[in-house]
Amino acid sequence: MSDSSLATAGPAHLLCVVAARPNLMKMAPILAALARQAPAVRVTLLHTGQHYDTAMNGQLFADLDLRAPDIALDVGSGSHAQQTAEIMRRFDAVLDAHPPLAPDALLVVGDVNSTLACALVAAKRGTPVIHVEAGLRSGDRRMPEEINRVLTDQLSDLLLTSEEGARANLLHEGIAAERIHFTGNVMIDSLRRQLPRAAKPAATLRAYGHACPPAYGLLTLHRPSNVDDPAQLKALLQALGQLSTRLPLLFPIHPRTLAGLRLAGLEPLLARHAIVRLPPLGYLEMLGLMQEARLVLTDSGGIQEESTALGVPCLTLRANTERPVTVTDGTNTLAGTDPAAILALASAILDTGGKRGRIPPLWDGHAAERIAAVIAPWLAARRRAP
Repeated sequence: MSDSSLATAGPAHLLCVVAARPNLMKMAPILAALARQAPAVRVTLLHTGQHYDTAMNGQLFADLDLRAPDIALDVGSGSHAQQTAEIMRRFDAVLDAHPPLAPDALLVVGDVNSTLACALVAAKRGTPVIHVEAGLRSGDRRMPEEINRVLTDQLSDLLLTSEEGARANLLHEGIAAERIHFTGNVMIDSLRRQLPRAAKPAATLRAYGHACPPAYGLLTLHRPSNVDDPAQLKALLQALGQLSTRLPLLFPIHPRTLAGLRLAGLEPLLARHAIVRLPPLGYLEMLGLMQEARLVLTDSGGIQEESTALGVPCLTLRANTERPVTVTDGTNTLAGTDPAAILALASAILDTGGKRGRIPPLWDGHAAERIAAVIAPWLAARRRAP
């Protein structure tokens, strides 16, 4: 059989891309749901290697019951321009080298550099693009992720949204209504499925040589605007150190953040406060810590969603969010980066318990089923079209 007939024979072929940690959480339930679809969809899983911690990758795949990727690009780190360009170069080369890989469509998730890079290569090749988590907007074009989101949506043929407000964003940007489907938040599918397996906080802390405080806050920082600017990082850590005198903080440190701490000479600042320094953690470890936290402080988009799903108060250490439903419906509050404001909001949460919010629509653990139910017939219809 020729390469061209291999590319078109049998079930529809979907090439799915993962890159960074949140992508894996979204892709695992999607692949499971597609495997249950009839007619079947043949899936190839490609990992760009944008998340380049090999040990952490392996742990995340295991935690999420996600099969090993069929293709690994091993791109690694670099500036946004370097990383995006290298992903495009390697992805294009892989498709050229293996004609049977030619997919009926490309599926990308989220807003990382790999999302845009692979969507751009596919679009230039005439391959339809499906974007899961489409239409999220912070309104801040200084965020690299915002550029990735906007451009990926413009390149996409099928746009699957996680919150109701995303549809209005897409319509405003000229996306045809029939290409938009509200399927819900697939990240919450992983959370609900894996919550019974979440690691106990005491066991996690003990494994890293620490006792678990009776009450604690969970802190994550990784946004360039927070960790690449030494003055900004120092101001945040001083405020968080002051907060830790009232509530100890557990701080799994992202590699980018660790580099920022060392460059600015701020590591000793952590040791002077009740901030428990931890390495990057597995999904089940983080899930357990988040579930039992009194308060979450973060600049991560995914953790805003997870804390809302768990009913845990969250302070987002940014001036804006691309996930406004976590503020309007959920437990999230935009705290900005002013130390006084962060301390005042955190103290109010500790005094009152914070807002509990409600679970947003279609954050019910069945988003992947709805995604598969849209994708499978859409692919079949495109293959039947002349």
